Amino acid sequence: MARTAPLDATAIGLSGLCLVHCLALPVLAAGLPMLGAFSEAEWVHWLFVALAAPISAYALSKRLREPVSFALFLLAGVGIAALAAGAAGWPSERHETALTVAGGLVLASAHVWNWRRSAHCP
Repeated sequence: MARTAPLDATAIGLSGLCLVHCLALPVLAAGLPMLGAFSEAEWVHWLFVALAAPISAYALSKRLREPVSFALFLLAGVGIAALAAGAAGWPSERHETALTVAGGLVLASAHVWNWRRSAHCP
């Protein structure tokens, strides 16, 4: 197993949590008011971004034998940027969920790509 696999798995898991937060929590919040308050809390979005950015950067730069491709870093950067834009409510709050979901999927894709590259590295 490659050295970056646990980091990539953690980053993929965080992206999954982000998706659950964006898609499932509002549905659950309809039945449980406590979850409704959690799903609307702005600090939760920024917490996900604050966790995702350094873990992703570390996982993607932890390649010892070959350099990480520019395209891989670009893909991860687009994912983090979309997560941050969603957390900031930019360009408008009605795009928040779409940006966050897209950012999480793009970032998870970058980590899956990195994980697969790591598996082929001796």
